[in-house]
Amino acid sequence: MFVCNVKFNKNSFFKGLMGIFAIICVCLAITAGFKILTGYNRETFEHLECLPNTDIAIIRDEDYTNILKMVNDNLDTYIGQKITYTGYVYRVADIKENEFILARDMVISNSPKQTLVVGFLSTCNNAKDFENNSWVTITGTIEKGEYLGEVPIINISSIEKTIKPDNCEVPVPDDYYVPTAVIY
Repeated sequence: MFVCNVKFNKNSFFKGLMGIFAIICVCLAITAGFKILTGYNRETFEHLECLPNTDIAIIRDEDYTNILKMVNDNLDTYIGQKITYTGYVYRVADIKENEFILARDMVISNSPKQTLVVGFLSTCNNAKDFENNSWVTITGTIEKGEYLGEVPIINISSIEKTIKPDNCEVPVPDDYYVPTAVIY
């Protein structure tokens, strides 16, 4: 008959297990540090939709008035930020020939329905080529300008005619939007 006695020591077992866990954590930290230092960059992760593209912020309709308010309240923070958005061309009598307001209608009351025109003052060389109330998609950079005081102006780098969206109205700004240094 063959008998084998094995003595199990819980303390030694758990110390060994913790040692193996510590070695794995150190290896992962070294690998992550190496990857960061050797060139993981934004392009590596561009296929992931959960990461915003901070190069050009695509403004969603539901965020438009929040972003408009945020940029107006903290203009210096957003100078140089590139944005893209769809709105309609709206002009008032006292703006320059190369300017228009990239506008949307903000609903201020549903019964009876009342709206207010809101938008970014925008500038481009061919602004006069776009008629009032025509819908456009623009890409541009936020700059500081003057119109009855200091205001943000979108310096348009790209503009295209587009069709009127199904829902052309935007909500009033809310208190839940969290301002950041970059528009997402």
